[in-house]
Amino acid sequence: MSDNRPTMTFDSLSLEPVTTMDRVGDELRRALFEGELPPGTALREVALADSLNVSRSTVREALGALVAEGLVDRVAHKGTVVRALDREAISDVCRARLVLESAGIRAWPEADEEARTVVRKALEEFARAAGSKPGATIAELTAAHLAIHRSIVALTGSERLLATADSLYAEIRLALANVDRIRKNARDQVRSHTCLVDLLEAGDTAATLAELADHLAGAERSMIETIGPDDEDR
Repeated sequence: MSDNRPTMTFDSLSLEPVTTMDRVGDELRRALFEGELPPGTALREVALADSLNVSRSTVREALGALVAEGLVDRVAHKGTVVRALDREAISDVCRARLVLESAGIRAWPEADEEARTVVRKALEEFARAAGSKPGATIAELTAAHLAIHRSIVALTGSERLLATADSLYAEIRLALANVDRIRKNARDQVRSHTCLVDLLEAGDTAATLAELADHLAGAERSMIETIGPDDEDR
């Protein structure tokens, strides 16, 4: 008996090729977010190439991608090192964040529904990551966490403000990941962010701004605690 069913084609399916450089980058990110490569660690190309059994040029490409993401820095006479922030840098980033994210909160009443929906979905994604089984990685949790704050800045409708926010988030991404790794309090963070978004939804701008200020002050304290005392405090 003949089969008259139409022949299925799969032309719409696609798969992004994964290069060796991509795999090296993924492994380095994992090690960074898991705390295996602490801030200030020198990332030697030859040693990494030998450890990962890849070429030095592949490692160099992967490190270049991490530089662009703000996870590592090129330092004169030292090569590539894991990004390390001091107290003043963390405080300065948090002050700048407060300005940008406050602007987003003030823009909520006039923001379009699409921008508001992005905030809600970012919170949902964070809650899903925090409650997932067997559990999201630290990198995924930190990315979901920062996505909420990015969506708040996006309420302004300004690409320039959003680009500035992205550069700030890149600076503190590792520091935040370190907090998440040590404290393991993602569900508490979900509750804190839910409170912030609920206040936004209620239209209470003053209360939302106060909550944001407290939230960022707490984040600043937590990040500073994880880097330990300055030399002058020892």
